[in-house]
Amino acid sequence: MTVNAGPAPRTLTDDELVDLLDAQRFGVLATVKRSGHPHLSTVLYQWDAKERVIRVSTTADRLKACQIRADPRVSLHVSGPDVWSFAVVEGDAELVEATDGPDLEPDRRLTITFRATRLYGTALDVGPQAGG
Repeated sequence: MTVNAGPAPRTLTDDELVDLLDAQRFGVLATVKRSGHPHLSTVLYQWDAKERVIRVSTTADRLKACQIRADPRVSLHVSGPDVWSFAVVEGDAELVEATDGPDLEPDRRLTITFRATRLYGTALDVGPQAGG
């Protein structure tokens, strides 16, 4: 049996999770396919730390929008500044139609919006930056 003498991953605090989500802009959104398997899409996201809400712009005909209509459960995985840390935001998504004004034609734009019902992540403190 191999013994790992390296440091163990540590759970990120809520403040560290919020900071990580604030610092990054890209993540991987997971939606649920009809088969029950995850469908993964790299997305540009906006994090509202005060409201604890994620927003992702998309269009009505994208697969992720169709899958959210069928099953609103989503997760967003965000990598930290190194390969050793990450945050995950879970929640139930809503599709919000874009509105440009009452007299304008509707378009296909949507915003995927979900409140963080679960937020977690870890870091592995290795290398010269470990320990502060």
